[in-house]
This record gives sequence, structure tokens and C-alpha cells, in this order.
Amino acid sequence: MLKEFKEFAIRGNVIDMAVGIIIGAAFGRIVGSLVEDVIMPPVGLLLGNMDFSQLYINLTERDFASLAEAKAAGAATINYGMFINAVLHFTIVAFAVFLLIRAMNRFKREAERLLRKHRKRRPRFSFLQRFAIPCAPVSGSGRHLRARAGSCGQAGPVTWCL
Repeated sequence: MLKEFKEFAIRGNVIDMAVGIIIGAAFGRIVGSLVEDVIMPPVGLLLGNMDFSQLYINLTERDFASLAEAKAAGAATINYGMFINAVLHFTIVAFAVFLLIRAMNRFKREAERLLRKHRKRRPRFSFLQRFAIPCAPVSGSGRHLRARAGSCGQAGPVTWCL
């Protein structure tokens, strides 16, 4: 059983997935910092020194000066400021993934276009040319071809020999 697990874990797709998860987690932390430390402070400043992470609705009858104080007291709160931060965080991650997929699709379309262009350039062969193979020239100039099943026995500059 340990051997089977080792084979499973070493397969390329599992390792690729693990690398993707690790990079995704690191990217999530970067985006989280971007939202909380770079984007939200100026937005809060524009809205009158508002700290979105401190926006909450107190569901108890007691008053608290901050969200941290309400949490320390064990008060039930709806933290809609944290929700706004999470929505903004999700929007940035979704947009980054969109840009990545868009670039991949552009590369894929370009590869398909080049493949179609290459296919158009390929020479078209007649039925006879597809099934004929080269044979030695027979008394004359030019290249003679013979069918796979036949033999070249004609003399003279014949283009196709059957």
C-alpha cells in the first residue's frame, strides 16, 4: 500500500497540482496584503478615515468601542467590513485568473492559426502520387515513379510508371 501511495504521489499531475496549490496560497497572501494594506486605506481615507475591517453590526445590547473589544467580550457581531475586504480580495483574484486564462486562450488561438496556416501550405498530391514510390530513371531525364505493387519497366522519360 505504501508503494502504491508513493507511485500516486510521484506522478506528474499530483506534483503539478501541489505546486499550483502552494503558489496559489502564496498568491492569496499577496492579494490579501494588497487589499488590506494598499487598496483599503486610501478608500477608507476618501470615505472619511473609515477602516473597513472595523465595520460591524453589534447584535447584542451592549456597546463596544471596536470590533476587537466586541470579539474579546464574545459578543455576536456581523462583520460586514471584513466581508467587503473578502469580496474585494475575491474580485482581484478572479480578475488575475481571468487575465491568465485570457492569455492562455490567446496563445492557443495563435497556435491554432499557425497550424491552419501550415496545413494550407502543404502540397496537395494526386491519388497516384500518394501511392507511388520513386524508382530509378529509365533512359531519360526526369524522375520515374512506380506503384508499390508494380514494377517500373517502361523506357523513356515517363513521369509515372505503373
